[in-house]
Amino acid sequence: MAPPPLPYELPQNFPAALLRGFLGKCPRCGEGKLFRAWLKPKDHCPCCALDLREQRSDDFPAYVAIFITGHVLAPILIMLVLDFDLSILALTAIVFALAVAMLLALIQPSKGAVIALQWWNGMHGFRKERVAEDSEA
Repeated sequence: MAPPPLPYELPQNFPAALLRGFLGKCPRCGEGKLFRAWLKPKDHCPCCALDLREQRSDDFPAYVAIFITGHVLAPILIMLVLDFDLSILALTAIVFALAVAMLLALIQPSKGAVIALQWWNGMHGFRKERVAEDSEA
């Protein structure tokens, strides 16, 4: 006997779960908002009741945001130095402003993706859940 259908649709694969978290949605149902404040996850998903209190993202989202920012800004910095005759002050102002803007834009999506990573792998109190595969035998 098959288990009753879920009232929500589980992600089909890891990238789908990661995308849900990156977009600030619950990694399990994809409907409920993940955050109650800028970097504060909700205690439970309002749609599927996933318990989010046990997640432990710690500093990893900041490392991800810094890694992405550095790799995107490196070619921009090289282009600014080689193609434009900017003073050190102008170059510093441009790069600093871009770095701060990118970091602020990436920190919440990075945290959502890390929470989705933990949920997908059943880490830190999350239960590993997968779509049931139809067996044809």
